[in-house]
Amino acid sequence: MKPVIAFPVNALLLLGPTGSGKSPLGDVIGRRGLFGRRAHHLDFGDELRAVTSGGHEAGTYTRDEFAFIEGVLERGLLLENEHFVLAEKIIRLFLERRSFTVQDVLVLNGMPRHAGQARDMERIADIQGLVVLDCSAAAVACRLRNNAGGDRAERSDDGWELVQKKLETFRERTAPLIAHYEARGSKIYRLEISEATTADEACRKLSALAAVHPPVALVAEPPER
Repeated sequence: MKPVIAFPVNALLLLGPTGSGKSPLGDVIGRRGLFGRRAHHLDFGDELRAVTSGGHEAGTYTRDEFAFIEGVLERGLLLENEHFVLAEKIIRLFLERRSFTVQDVLVLNGMPRHAGQARDMERIADIQGLVVLDCSAAAVACRLRNNAGGDRAERSDDGWELVQKKLETFRERTAPLIAHYEARGSKIYRLEISEATTADEACRKLSALAAVHPPVALVAEPPER
């Protein structure tokens, strides 16, 4: 029987340019938990790659959806508003697979990536905190070259031309989400990421910031829904 999930779920969003270490940081948070709760790291890009490789309920996607996901990965595209139904499908399948409960926290990475997606996401996730990984283009290049996060060895989308396109897209369409969530009252945690910052170091920085200014809804007992 599929678990009954009460939407919107409590969530934390990791935001930063490609190569800044979002995935390794999300994995650490997923292992350690957050404020005494189970945390589930949803790496949206990894979910897309799993679909095209035949994993993660690949059989539940139509031929057109599969082809579209391949195009997103190959060309570094963003899912626009009209494609959010596909993003919602991926997220809901992830939550079901993880047996997500009202006591848990969803750690989002790679979705939402622009204001349209953020508005659509409101029916699925209540983003209580935003973790911004500040990382320069030069540091990104160094981190990718040295695989600083230890998560890029099998990546086929790290060619510098595509990376530059992703960095430009981040600056123009994703970075404005900081102001969007700040206006909504979400806690904003900024982490300086250098070419050598590890996921454990980033997690320690986040823990120190969150201890001083915690997202109230994630610390208090979750309400009955």
